[in-house]
Amino acid sequence: MTHEKRFTLMLSGEDALELDDHPIRSAPLNGLPHERFLLGEKVPAAPILLLGQSQLTVNPDEMVACLQPVHLHATRDHLVLMSQGQVDLNHEESAKLLKVALPFIEEDFQGPVLLQGQHYWFIAAGPFASLASHSIDQAHGRNIDWWMPRDTHEDGVAKTWRKLQNEIQMLWHIDPVNEIREQRGAPMINSIWISGIGKLNDVQAPELLKQAQNIYGEHPLLAGLSKLLNIAHQKKLPLANSSDLANGFGWFSHPESIWPTLKQALVDKVLDEVTIIDFPKGEKRDRTFTTRDLQKKSLLFWRKAEELNWKEIAKQ
Repeated sequence: MTHEKRFTLMLSGEDALELDDHPIRSAPLNGLPHERFLLGEKVPAAPILLLGQSQLTVNPDEMVACLQPVHLHATRDHLVLMSQGQVDLNHEESAKLLKVALPFIEEDFQGPVLLQGQHYWFIAAGPFASLASHSIDQAHGRNIDWWMPRDTHEDGVAKTWRKLQNEIQMLWHIDPVNEIREQRGAPMINSIWISGIGKLNDVQAPELLKQAQNIYGEHPLLAGLSKLLNIAHQKKLPLANSSDLANGFGWFSHPESIWPTLKQALVDKVLDEVTIIDFPKGEKRDRTFTTRDLQKKSLLFWRKAEELNWKEIAKQ
């Protein structure tokens, strides 16, 4: 049973790449810890993102891929993928770049693009359905050699993808969109990224999320999950005195900004508990806080109790 007046706050997790107690791997883990927690071990992000960004009826058995225009930053000896937040790509630029690449994409994928948004384009995975791929959230800021799509049970698929990627890179290198971007000091859109390959029927959302009455947060995965699970979704947290906080689930890029609201809701007894889910060393951890847990422990009983701040809460 879910607690009647509990709010669950999930924090983003990092890869456990170089830990002594983890074996040396021949390939990256499939997804970030929080992506695996929300979607299941297959991490079928593309159909969930498509569901959240469109009014389309998504076939639950169709393998969908997410394509994203990206900037690869050249260092002395390797390429680094920049995060979407650093790229500053607008709707018009995105549409123009896709128009140039579209014939090549649809020929190799053997089907039409299902939806084109500002940062995400979606297409039935078709011949690329067996690729192992990784989200920009997981791969950005690192040498892309480790994060490039890999073959799984079918040989040659990754090679076909790299050929298409190279063709699009050459097209975009001479595109007027990039000339204008260079003039304004923005990074060139010099490559395309594939990720999230999977189908809706592979999504394994956690029971905790299925039982939530409201889902809060700006990440586009949440919009798709809320639609799949038929749960209300808002990008922002309601006020501390809102009854909608009870049995809510939240995921925010800056959790420190919403902690005062949750803390006040505990003080005002709008909430009985706040459970924080995080992923130290890549492993899921749950911690539950009540009003009593907000005070710093002190042996000096005559001193006025001080409240723990967000940094102290997060470090516990």
